[in-house]
Amino acid sequence: MEQIQAMITDLLGPYGPLMVVGLLGTFLILITLPVLLKKEVDPLDKLKAAGKPEGKKGAKGEKLRSASSKDKLEKYSNFLEPQNAEEYSAAKLKLMQAGYRSQNSVRIFHFAQFALGIFGLICGGIYAIIQMASVEVSSQDLAIWIMGPALVGYYLPKYWVTRRQQMRQEAITNGFPDSLDMMLVCVEAGQSLDQSIIRVSRELKAGFPDLADEFEIVSQEVKAGKDKNTVLKDMSDRCGVADISSFVTVLVQSAQFGTSIADALRVYASEMRDKRVMRAEEAANKLPTKMTLATMMLTVPPLMAMLIGPSLYAIAVNLGGG
Repeated sequence: MEQIQAMITDLLGPYGPLMVVGLLGTFLILITLPVLLKKEVDPLDKLKAAGKPEGKKGAKGEKLRSASSKDKLEKYSNFLEPQNAEEYSAAKLKLMQAGYRSQNSVRIFHFAQFALGIFGLICGGIYAIIQMASVEVSSQDLAIWIMGPALVGYYLPKYWVTRRQQMRQEAITNGFPDSLDMMLVCVEAGQSLDQSIIRVSRELKAGFPDLADEFEIVSQEVKAGKDKNTVLKDMSDRCGVADISSFVTVLVQSAQFGTSIADALRVYASEMRDKRVMRAEEAANKLPTKMTLATMMLTVPPLMAMLIGPSLYAIAVNLGGG
């Protein structure tokens, strides 16, 4: 053992034995993790679930959704999914706002975080071993090299989903005024609100696919017999955009008080057009401020070189000649 320890120390440096033990521990964890996370269904739990009323489902400790026989990650659901209903709903809503409507989206998201974190940890460990074999490495650099890629891999899916959510909400906001104008034209032409939504979803498919998909989901759910107010509120939750929420409120109030939908759409479409113009003006007014720093960085150094350069050159020549 002393010879093996001496060989590892000569090869990897003073932290060599610690690195080897850490890598072996990580390897053993990866081997035993599938066995520990494999979920065996207790027959007693099956009997309890079969005899429990439907209205009590969704309580703490029970499955938050039905399982699928084709899902490879079902056996690890206790590890890859939040067991609290509120946390699961919040994660599901965020992924839905980012455009991921799959039934297993939450499970796949957490699996991606775990897998990329382990992959980054392995890559960081390999890189640290290579560096330790050639140069002297401090403990701080060693920790950064090992944990840095692991943290990057773990938080990369979260950053991707957040960025995708922002881009999708921005695309929906940009296309919403045009959809209101189309819907107003359809309603004034004699079509019902349901027919106008179907037509708008078809027309917006090429330019604004995210908004078109939301309108198509609304039309399909209404055809399936779901309550229209509930369908519109679900659309507002899926989009996460303030303009869509206000639009849903206008339609619900118009249906409750019996006012004309065409008048409500006309007023709201005009407001959305004005709001889009104000957003464009705000973005245009921000451009000079954003360009100031770039202009200074690209203009001042060449100008200083042209003004001061000859003087510095002459001074250098005189000092050299003297």
